[in-house]
Amino acid sequence: MVKYYYRNGNGKEIKELDSYRNGCWIYVENPSQKEINELIEQFDLEEGHLHDALDEYEVPRLETEDKTKYLFYRFVYSEGQTVETAPILFIMNDKFFITLSKEPLPFLKKFIANPIQYQTRQSTKLALQLIFQINLTYNTMLNNISKRIRGLSVKLENFKNQDILQFVKFESILNEFMSNLVPNNAVLHQLFTRKILVLDEEDHDLVEDILLSTNQLMELSRSNIKNIVNLREAYSSIMTNNLNRVIKLFTSVTVLLTIPTIIASVYGMNVALPFDQSPYAFLGIVTVIISITGGLLYLFNRRQWL
Repeated sequence: MVKYYYRNGNGKEIKELDSYRNGCWIYVENPSQKEINELIEQFDLEEGHLHDALDEYEVPRLETEDKTKYLFYRFVYSEGQTVETAPILFIMNDKFFITLSKEPLPFLKKFIANPIQYQTRQSTKLALQLIFQINLTYNTMLNNISKRIRGLSVKLENFKNQDILQFVKFESILNEFMSNLVPNNAVLHQLFTRKILVLDEEDHDLVEDILLSTNQLMELSRSNIKNIVNLREAYSSIMTNNLNRVIKLFTSVTVLLTIPTIIASVYGMNVALPFDQSPYAFLGIVTVIISITGGLLYLFNRRQWL
């Protein structure tokens, strides 16, 4: 799918065009091979870079071919109950601006509905605005995960298997975020420290905001991962401690029951035993059993074995 969006400085809203015109934003989503060939022929693009942008495992990087810059970035989107990431390619030239991705941008409709902050002719500013929106999407996802982690931590002692699986899922998502944010940040530094783009004062401020937000996103991801690890270790310690207490209790009860069992077994043998003819033999045996058991019970309780 290929769409053409255009807005100049006088327009209050962005317009979708039927065909290309100078200064428009060419939005490409999950293109067919025919559409890729048309883009290559019309704008003299590198075919390999376009196919790389459709690879779900493509990492962020920056490529320059003549006067055309290819910026690979990764954005996050939700698909049902899962959170996924995908690459997006920004193609910038003095004559055109193209975004290419296999998955739709999650903020596209909202972004197009509020075009006050950019013009499609200003490709650098438009690219920075899109990157800023991508970071906002990361931030929203991370805040949602943080809230759910805090919610699960409240019932730490009553964890269920489903809660543990949820933690594993969150940790996997956060690790994927980190694997994307770190190279995203590296590409941004490379892009701006090498002065590949011509930036005005407003663009510089936006660049600083983007770099700051990217660093904050990485710190938030690390913090959430650390919280998950700490909660998992705390839960493991609690479960180990509870298991030790149960084992200690069962061991103590076994010892307490073993002494009476031995005495009763001995006096249950069909052989001559001391006091076996005495009418008070049973009472004496019961008294001995109660005394020994009571003594052991007092000893175990004093040493906190029960």
